[in-house]
Order: sequence, then structure tokens, then C-alpha cells
Amino acid sequence: MIEERELTAEVDLCRPDGRLNPDAVGWTRRPLHRANLRGWGRGKRWEYWGIVTPSHIVGVVVSSLDYAGVHGIYVLDRVSGRETRADATVLLDRATVLPDRSGSGRVSAHAGDLRIEIDPAHLKASAPGIELDLVIEKGGESLGVVVPFSDRLFQYTVKDVGRPVSGTLRLSGTEYPVPRERSFAVLDHGRGRWPYAVTWNWAAGAGPGRAIQLGGRWTDGTGSTENAVFVDGRLHKISEDLTWEYSDWLGPWRIHGERADVRFEPFHERVARTNLAVLSSETHQCFGHFTGWALDDHDKKVDLDGLTGWAEEARNRW
Repeated sequence: MIEERELTAEVDLCRPDGRLNPDAVGWTRRPLHRANLRGWGRGKRWEYWGIVTPSHIVGVVVSSLDYAGVHGIYVLDRVSGRETRADATVLLDRATVLPDRSGSGRVSAHAGDLRIEIDPAHLKASAPGIELDLVIEKGGESLGVVVPFSDRLFQYTVKDVGRPVSGTLRLSGTEYPVPRERSFAVLDHGRGRWPYAVTWNWAAGAGPGRAIQLGGRWTDGTGSTENAVFVDGRLHKISEDLTWEYSDWLGPWRIHGERADVRFEPFHERVARTNLAVLSSETHQCFGHFTGWALDDHDKKVDLDGLTGWAEEARNRW
């Protein structure tokens, strides 16, 4: 087990010289960090929203990597397996808007025909053949974590899993409802300064009254983890580096340790690749269903059977 510090007061992520503020290292139940990043070149800022509905799975990303903006909309039809996507990479992008505190302001990206506008309660995104108009309500507690690679390289992440969402999705003129009682949204808010080469695992899933958030590899050995189980909106921290086992993207996955034993069965694999002179990435994001358990703060097993979501491996050189 890892000794992790829970923070309960607002704090700046960085010192005035741009290095990591030691007082910022820890985890939170709501966004308390201000990402006052300084300098240019290694900074990474992003907002990723994943939305699960009865008929579709949607991903929306707005990101700034200092030297490029990378934005996109992805839609999976859960019945047919058809993917619809729109992606844009803008070198030396200066138009992207990202707030320094999660949930505190506007998120905006425009690149050709792709447009994404997000405020804390409303997400609108469009590209040729895709229109998304969603109301995202506040959920329960969220997991915020600062991961220190060194005093110069570090990441602040917020994982807000299982938020109520409703609205409409339109694909090629056909409208699909996003019903509040059968849909949920997940936010991945990231701000930091990263090593050039990194690999991570991430899994998130939700269902009525329960949600799971798991991460690995990129946090191993740092003294921080991004693992938690949520019950009726309450966060229960899992403070250990978990083992991830998988050999085939669409085969069974197992994520386990002393406080969790989670199985994941994919039904679809999304592959995303980028290859530019200074930027390359490859992500295998698998959508599927969870089973298994995780322990809450009282060492009671939380049943994860029936949760829907994703598990992924991402390799980045950025």
C-alpha cells in the first residue's frame, strides 16, 4: 500500500519559478488545484469527455501540447460498430481556450469545420456529419491527483466519472437522444509537464450508484495513484499500484491488487494514431463491460458487475 496525502484546501500546482509546488502533491475529492503552468515546450493541457449512451459512445477532446493543438470528436454506434470521427492537429495553435482550474471556465477549440465549445454545464461540438448538444450535470466527488515525475515534470489530473448527461446526438441528419437515466459522462482533465516518452493505462466505467476509475504504468513508482471506486457519489481511494494483464486488445483484461480485482470484457476496439515530426501517439481504447470488485474505505467489497466503460493503453512521444 502507498501512503497518499488527501488535500482539503486550494493550492497552486507550481511555484513561481514553474517547478512543482511540493504542497500540491496529493489527492482531492473535488478540484482544488490551480494549474499555473509556466514556460513553453513540455506543457500539456487537455479536456477529454467520454459519453456513454444506450446507442452510442462518444469522445470529445480539446488539447494543447504547447507546440500543437490536437482536437477531435469520435462516435461509435454500439449496434452496428460503425465509427465516425473528425480530427484536427493545428501546429503552433494559440486559439485554444482551456481554464487553469477544472470546471471553472470555458473550453474552446476551432479548427476548420471542427468546433468544440464547453462550459461547466453545456457541451456543444460539431464537424461535418456530427452534431452534439449535451447538458452535463454535476455529479458526486471526483478524483484529483498530482503525479510527480520530478520537480520539473509532473501531471495534475481530475477524473470525474459517472456524471449525469442528457441531450442529443445527430449523425448525418439522424437524431439520437441521450437519455439522462441511461447515460453518463466522464471527464479527464489534465494539466502538467510530461517526459517526452510515456505509456499509460486508463480504465473508467459507471452504472447506477457505482463507478470505477483505474490507472497504471505512468504513475508506478511515483508515490501517487489514480485509482478509486465511487459508491453513491462518494470516493473511496485505492492507494496501490495495480497490476494490468492483457495480451489481446479484444481479449479479457484483468486489473488487480490487494484492494481490487477487476475484469473487463471488450466489445469494440478504437485505434487512434498520430505521427508528426515531433509528435507521435498510438492509443488502443477498448469499450466493454466490467465485473469484479473493489474495496471501499471500510474494507467492504463493492460489486462492479454490469458497469460499462473502457480500458486503454496509450503510448506517446510528445
